[in-house]
Amino acid sequence: MKTILTGIRVNSELTLGNFLGALLPMTRLANKYSDEYNINIFVADLHTIIAEQDGGLQHNLLMLIKMYLAAGLKVNDNVHIYRQSYVPATSEMTWILNCVATMGELGRMIQYKEKGRGEDSCNVGIFDYPVLMATDILLFDGNYIPVGQDQFQHIELTRDIAIRVNHRYGEIFTVPEKTSEQAKFMGSNDGIRIRDLVNPEKKMSKSAKAENSKIMMTDDPEKVAKKIMSATTDSLGEIDFDLKKRPGISNLLQIEALVNDRPLDEVVAEWKGKSNYGDLKKKVAESVSTMLADFQARLAKITDEEVYELMETGEKYANKLANAKLLKLQKAFELR
Repeated sequence: MKTILTGIRVNSELTLGNFLGALLPMTRLANKYSDEYNINIFVADLHTIIAEQDGGLQHNLLMLIKMYLAAGLKVNDNVHIYRQSYVPATSEMTWILNCVATMGELGRMIQYKEKGRGEDSCNVGIFDYPVLMATDILLFDGNYIPVGQDQFQHIELTRDIAIRVNHRYGEIFTVPEKTSEQAKFMGSNDGIRIRDLVNPEKKMSKSAKAENSKIMMTDDPEKVAKKIMSATTDSLGEIDFDLKKRPGISNLLQIEALVNDRPLDEVVAEWKGKSNYGDLKKKVAESVSTMLADFQARLAKITDEEVYELMETGEKYANKLANAKLLKLQKAFELR
């Protein structure tokens, strides 16, 4: 069976943008393919500590898995949930792959240029985390890795590392599909980016100072409706979709489509040309509030014990596969 693999950092609670752009699409993908693919969903806690933590990592970790379950993730024998740090082979293989990747490759990563800004004070994890990401994928023979377009460069690095190792030592790694094939499989050439409700030029972020700019998945549904009703749009007076020129109104149309699991084109066609922005805001507010109320009710019923049991089962599976792959690589490097 081929493998679909994804990990999500847990440095904060999820915004509606995180939920609609990553967690919900992955849940739907897993439910669609779990009878024919291995589905690996891991909590990327090692990636999370690249940034300073103010506490709460364990709380956020539990909440993330609960949100997958509340979103409707159906767990069967092919769905595996585990904590990245509970698979020790991850750290050891990352060191070995560090001896395969080059400084030049990592220095060209756009994420590093943006987050590290080339400064000497940048922690090494920010520079090196694409190799950790490659390990996450290669340990489990990942074929498809649902990521946004901003992560495609890391998928290509993973492919390069795998091809290099295989060329030197024989067929050790499964090479992930090319990014063009990844996009085709996921049905998109770009990641979903829900925008800030106050400044739609930016993506929605928990760190935004304006409270009305973001929707957290634990927000009160009534307050969320008010945030949407006050969302920034434009003064053109006619509804249409254009994320670059009209990000505010386009963001609302995108949210309406995603929350209701409807094709975006269908939602745009329904509203295109209408002049009452208030009606659209009211409809989106109603859709999001209803979704959140139902989601939070399901979330409240999921216990910590249930989550720990799922992760422990997933970690037994993950360690068995990871240890076998690591041993194969260690023998190739004459470490065993």
